[in-house]
Amino acid sequence: MERLSVLDLGLKDYQQCWVFQERLVKRITYSQMEDSLILVEHFPVITLGRQGKEEDILASPEFLHQKKISLFRVNRGGRVTFHGPGQLVAYPILDLSLDQKDIHQYIRNLEKVVIKSLGKLGIEGRSISGYTGVWVGKKKIASIGIGVKRWITYHGLSLNVNIDLSYFSLINPCGLYENDMTSLAEILGPEVKMDSVKNLFVNSFCEVFLRIPYGWS
Repeated sequence: MERLSVLDLGLKDYQQCWVFQERLVKRITYSQMEDSLILVEHFPVITLGRQGKEEDILASPEFLHQKKISLFRVNRGGRVTFHGPGQLVAYPILDLSLDQKDIHQYIRNLEKVVIKSLGKLGIEGRSISGYTGVWVGKKKIASIGIGVKRWITYHGLSLNVNIDLSYFSLINPCGLYENDMTSLAEILGPEVKMDSVKNLFVNSFCEVFLRIPYGWS
């Protein structure tokens, strides 16, 4: 099995992390480092993917500025997402040519990682045919939006742990107007700890992608 460098950045500005991802993509492209998994929480930010539309943002620019919520248009798939404290964001920087050059299978594997992580907490997660992400019942708990450059992945997924769910009223999550968002804290109670979720997630990621974590204990 290949090694996986796990990097926990804590709470980090979105743009700084975006630049960091691009740096790792270049290094892995030229075989200057091993595959990596970035774990991070972001300050409040809304991101628009390649299919994102302005009307998916339900708040005015003035309101976002007042609430100190940043806005970025980014080069990933998907539409609009919100990131904020209490949400685990994972950016796998993987060389897909080492396994199989199959982007759709890669996305399905990301869903499997989340579903496996939820299962370890006694929660039944599921994917929905035709959509990307993971749901618990009728509520969405994890969103996925990726980019791939020369078969190196970047961007990734977000899992709602104990994030303030009211932020999601500012957007039309992933273009699903009937879609409600949920979190681990809403399901299990406020005692859910981010560090515990990170450990479950890293273990599940390595099980699905057949990697050995490096720099993580």
